[in-house]
Amino acid sequence: MSTSTMDRIFEAAAEARAVGVAAPADRPSQRRCAEDPGSRAAAFVRAERIEIRAAGDDGSGLLHFDGFASVYNRGYEMWDMFGPYSEQVTSGAGAESLARADLDVPFVLAHDSLRRIARTTNGTLTLSERTVDDVEGLHVDAPALDATDSDVAYIAPKLRSGLIDEMSFRFRILVGSWSPDWTEYHIEKYDIHRGDVAIVGYGANPHTQGSGLRAQQMPRLEDMTEGDLRAFENKLHAERTRRGLPADLSSDQRAAKALLGLR
Repeated sequence: MSTSTMDRIFEAAAEARAVGVAAPADRPSQRRCAEDPGSRAAAFVRAERIEIRAAGDDGSGLLHFDGFASVYNRGYEMWDMFGPYSEQVTSGAGAESLARADLDVPFVLAHDSLRRIARTTNGTLTLSERTVDDVEGLHVDAPALDATDSDVAYIAPKLRSGLIDEMSFRFRILVGSWSPDWTEYHIEKYDIHRGDVAIVGYGANPHTQGSGLRAQQMPRLEDMTEGDLRAFENKLHAERTRRGLPADLSSDQRAAKALLGLR
């Protein structure tokens, strides 16, 4: 992998974003976790602290899960209509939403609303913004999972063995802003009411265990070869040219047009 090539992809997307986005406070358009426009927009995290254990010594068969569905102030890769960028959730972004008296958030598998294993409305799930050791983020506490539930029975051994160790949360962005160079987006306020927290196979945020799904059609940038990265860079430059962003083409953009047979 060439770091310089990856950097150019992010820089090209940022240049197009600077021209195409009206104001730094505008939320990302077509926000998603991969290049594929059909991919999910949830924030994914590889868990740093995730645990499932017996809820007690009473032989009840209940299990206690706790972990982080998002880690704050650490960037993870996302995409918008212009290309890749780094996104992060800032401290306290969920405070107002989490304080709702009627907060309704299920704890699910793979963002499947029917595969619920806990829920805030019936007291089986507690969500809070916490710092544990050096990890700050959206903490998930489900202290009494029913081990006889088929979904719990399915996921528990995979969590214990480390086969699955990532999470995601589904939410709405209420307030955020772009960095001055348009390469980073900071979520300053989100609404998780009627969203979810999920145990997933892979997450976009590499800092938490248990957050989100990545489109399977498009490999992650870190998995792409030099040739893959150059091909994507050419396509990105060509798309920027097609949109007229900017009109004065760089040598890279002219080369991209020639490669793709564009006039």
